[in-house]
Formats: sequence, C-alpha cells, structure tokens
Amino acid sequence: MLSRRVMVWLLLPLIALAQAPANRLGSETSPYLLLHAHNPVNWYAWGKEALERARAEQKPVFLSIGYYTCHWCHVMERESFSNPEIAAVLNQSFIAIKVDREERPDIDRLYIAYLMSATGSAGWPANVFLTPDLKPFAGGVYFSAGYAEKTAAEDRGGLVQRPRARDAKRGPSGQGIGRRGE
Repeated sequence: MLSRRVMVWLLLPLIALAQAPANRLGSETSPYLLLHAHNPVNWYAWGKEALERARAEQKPVFLSIGYYTCHWCHVMERESFSNPEIAAVLNQSFIAIKVDREERPDIDRLYIAYLMSATGSAGWPANVFLTPDLKPFAGGVYFSAGYAEKTAAEDRGGLVQRPRARDAKRGPSGQGIGRRGE
C-alpha cells in the first residue's frame, strides 16, 4: 500500500494539469517538466525552438535542470518559478529552458561540470545562465525567492546570482552581470 505522502508526490503532475493554462511544458511527458507546466515562466523544453529563438533574439538563456524527486527542485518551483514577479524578469530578459536531468543526462553532465568548475559546487536544481550560443557565464544551485527579490531590487535588472569564478564575470553583452558598476 502506498503511503499518503507517496500518493501526493505521484499525483502532483495531475493536480498541476487541472490548474491555470499551461505554458509550453504542458505537452511534455516528464513528471518534472509537467510540474512546471503551469508556472508563469514561459518555459521551453530543451530543443530546437528554444535554441533558435535565443539566437534570433540574441537573448541569454536561463537553463534550469532538475528532477522530479528532488526536494529543492520542488521548493524552487513553489517559491521562485510560481512567483509572478520573478517570472516577469525571466520572461522579459531570458529564454527560459527547463530540463529533466533523467531525460537529458547529456545536458545535465555538461552544465553540472560547468557549475563545479565555476563555483566549486553543484547539485539540483542546477541553474545556469548561457549566452545565445550556449556558453555558460554564471550559475548556481538553488536560488531562493528572497534572494531573487533582493537581487532584483538591488540591480533593477534581473535574477542573476553573482558568479564566483574569476572567468565568469561578464555577461553575453560584455557587461558585468553583478551590481551596476561592478
């Protein structure tokens, strides 16, 4: 017999489907991607459409990688990606791509390796900022809603964790990605 907690975890994607209109993840089959199908973030699954749009618009990519049984992935989904203010920043400034690491271990390995080399740690949810040609320039593991709101208030420019690596100090436009003037 399944415990009540396990039943809730198994039913979450179905509950999400009954909510507000779905974003592009609504047609995916991954339980993890379906968990994000009703976020106000304009998520894309990893694929040609998202990557071509990033290149065409010369917009950086916000890549978020996780998996369904990851506790902090669920916390970030509730606290950050369900927040309309955070979603507005992501939607305006980035092409947001969500990846289920269990479906795309190749992408997971690549960007986890970047996080390890750039920050000295890695895990999930892995969040990486990429140039339109997919070169990482900043990232981190878990961004709390409080951190994102503080960063947006300080910068008036976005949801960006300041990179800790000496070689990740410039964004795709060549400007610093930290506080203005850094």
